[in-house]
Amino acid sequence: MKYLLITCAALLAFSAQAQDSEKEHKKETIAQHQAIAAAHYAAARCISKGKDEKVCHAELANACKGLALGKLCGMKHVH
Repeated sequence: MKYLLITCAALLAFSAQAQDSEKEHKKETIAQHQAIAAAHYAAARCISKGKDEKVCHAELANACKGLALGKLCGMKHVH
């Protein structure tokens, strides 16, 4: 009986830790998506101000280093 209680307590602790880890991962994912969206919004503003698209894409690439895959922050559209 003693071992059963210890095992149950360990399982409950592991479950709580897994839930906390899941919540933290979700927060990080949300923050990453918000940062990517902000970088893309800045690129859109750059282009709308009449700047050359290459300049705006360079700024986007710089803003996205270490944030998303690809030169254009994980997104590419058709021209």
